Amino acid sequence: MSTILTICGLVYPMITRKIINVYVPQNMFREMMISIAAVMAVYLIKALAGYGVTYYGHMMGVDIQNDMQRDLFRHLLTLPYAFFDENKSGVLTSRAVNDLQSITELAHHGPENIIQSALSLIGSYIILCTINWKLATIIFAFFPVLVIFVWRLRIQMNEGYRRSRETLAEVNGEMQNSLSGIRVSKAFNNDEGELHKLAVRASAFRDARKLSYTVMARFNTGMDFLLDMMYLIVLTAGSIFCFRGEITVGDFTAYFLFISNFFNPIRRLMSFAEQLEDGRAGFQRFCEIMDTPSEPERADAEDADDLSGDITFDSVSFQYPGTNGQEVLKDLTLRIPDGMKVALVGPSGGGKTTLCHLIPRFYDLESGSISINGRDIETITRRSLRQHIGIVQQDVFLFTGTIADNIGYAAPDATREQIRDAARKARIDSFIESLPDSYDTYIGERGVMLSGGQKQRIAIARIFLMDPQILILDEATSALDNVTEAELQQSLDELSHGRTTIVVAHRLSTVRDADKIVFLTANGVEEQGTHDELLKINGKYAALYNSQFA
Repeated sequence: MSTILTICGLVYPMITRKIINVYVPQNMFREMMISIAAVMAVYLIKALAGYGVTYYGHMMGVDIQNDMQRDLFRHLLTLPYAFFDENKSGVLTSRAVNDLQSITELAHHGPENIIQSALSLIGSYIILCTINWKLATIIFAFFPVLVIFVWRLRIQMNEGYRRSRETLAEVNGEMQNSLSGIRVSKAFNNDEGELHKLAVRASAFRDARKLSYTVMARFNTGMDFLLDMMYLIVLTAGSIFCFRGEITVGDFTAYFLFISNFFNPIRRLMSFAEQLEDGRAGFQRFCEIMDTPSEPERADAEDADDLSGDITFDSVSFQYPGTNGQEVLKDLTLRIPDGMKVALVGPSGGGKTTLCHLIPRFYDLESGSISINGRDIETITRRSLRQHIGIVQQDVFLFTGTIADNIGYAAPDATREQIRDAARKARIDSFIESLPDSYDTYIGERGVMLSGGQKQRIAIARIFLMDPQILILDEATSALDNVTEAELQQSLDELSHGRTTIVVAHRLSTVRDADKIVFLTANGVEEQGTHDELLKINGKYAALYNSQFA
C-alpha cells in the first residue's frame, strides 16, 4: 500500500505537466478532461491506499505493542525477588507502557516512511533528470549536506530521549508511590512533602526534556533552513534556465511539483530519524529488562508431587544484595519436623522472615543447603516447590476485583462451591453472604473497602483453597486487635492441622501451643523447645515472655 501511495504521488505531476505543456496550448479539451478524470482516479486510489496504510499500520503497531508487553510481563514474572527490591513498580510500569509506545510507533511508521521515501526519491530523481538533468544534479548536490547534518545530531537526540524516558519513569514511580500512600500522607497532613518529592522528579524530567527539545529545535530549524535554501536555488536556477530557453514553463511547473515529491520524503526521512532515536531509547530500556537473568534453575531440577518430610537447614548463610556483606543468617542449622507446628520468635532482624522466604526459594542461598525429606530444594523446580507452600503474611495483598476473584486466585479453575467452602473454613462466608453482591462484591484497590481482619480471612480462605503441604504464617495476626486475633486463630489452627507449619510471631500468646519454638537472633538459634521447656530454662525466651505478660 505504501508503494501504491508513492506511485500515485509520482503520476500526478506527470499528468499535470502534459496538461500544461500540450493539452492547454493546443486546445485539446477532450484529452484534458480525460487526464483530469485520470487524476481523479489516482486520488481515489491514493485515498484507499492511505486508509489501508493508516488503519492496518496502526493495528500492526498495536499488535506489536501487545506482544512486547506480554513478553516483558512474562519475563518480569520470572525475575528474582531481588530485582523488585531494587526497582519501583511505577518505573517498571512506565517501561511497559511509555517506552513500548515509542517502539511501536517506530515499528509502524518506520517501514512505511522508508518505503515511501525511497521510492519517491528514486522516482522523482529519474523523472527530474528527464525534465532537466542540470537542475536534478544541483538538488542532489545538497543531499550529502542533509545526511551529515542528521548524523551529527542523532547521538545528541538519542541521549536526550534516553534521559527523558528515565526521568519520566521516575516521575511515574513517584506519583504511583504517593497515590498508594495517600491515606498516610493525609493522616500526617504531608501534602506539601509529597508535592515537593514529585516536584524534584518533575524538575529532573523538565531538564531532560529541555535537552531533547533543544536538539529537536536545532534539528527542525536546520532542516527547514536547508530545504528552504534548496527551494530558493531551484527557483533561481529554474528561472535562469527558462530565460535561456532550456526549459519550458510547463516543465518548470512540473519540476516544482516534483520538487514537493522530492522534498516531502526528505522531510519524512528526517522525521523518521528523530522517531528512530526515540524508539531506540525505548528499545534499549526494553532490552535492559529482557536481558536481566531470570531466576536460575538447576539443569537437574524436577517437579515434586509430594513435599512431605522434615525441612532441614544445613549451615545456611544468606545476605541480601547490596548490604555490604551483612549476613542475615550465618551457618544456621535447624530441623523442622514433618507435620509439626514450629514457631520462630526473637528480636527484629534475627532472620525469621528471611528464613521463611528461603524455603520457597524467593532468594538463593549464599552457602549451605535446605532440604525437604532429604531432597535439596534446589533440585526441585521453583514452580513445583511453590505450588506446595502456602504463605499468609501480615500485609495481605488483595487484587483489584471481587471477593471471589481474590479467593479463587489460588486455584483459577476452582468452582464457586469450592470458593464458598474455603470461605466457610476461614469463617468469613456469613459476612460475604451479607453483602449485596455476595462473592461478586467489588473490594477496591488492594481491598481498601475491607477491614484488616476481613482481608486476613480472605487470605486464609485463599490458602484453604490452595491446600498446600507446607504452611508459613508470617506475623499473620500481629496487626489485628485481640478479639479479631482470637477469632482468626481458630481458622489458622484449622488451617495448620495436618500440615508442616512455620509461624513467625512477636506475640508469644499465639505460639504457646506450638510443637516446637525456636528463638532466633542474629547469632542463629539461641534456644529451641516447647513453651514449657523454654520457660524452665529461664533464658531469652522466658525473659521475652515474662516481659510481654508482666
